[in-house]
Amino acid sequence: MTQASNAGPARKDDVIQIRASAETKAILSRAATLRGQKLSEFMLESGRRQAEDTILDQRVFFLDPEEHDSFLAMLDEPGQPVADVRDRLARPPAWER
Repeated sequence: MTQASNAGPARKDDVIQIRASAETKAILSRAATLRGQKLSEFMLESGRRQAEDTILDQRVFFLDPEEHDSFLAMLDEPGQPVADVRDRLARPPAWER
């Protein structure tokens, strides 16, 4: 929803209804309580975040056949080792120090 710059918060006119098992509702209610939110606020925030992530993951690009072959070749090449990453992987985790 959009809002005018001086109009304050946008009105919440649309209704979303869902059915859930008692178990699912209990889990969602518990999570909402832990966040200090109403169930509806928690559901809306979580659903919106998931929707935005899903939309952002949909990346489409087009290549001509030669560019496509070049792109696939780059993906198939082994990565080059990075010293910093190798050093971090060799360290014991913080909880074991």
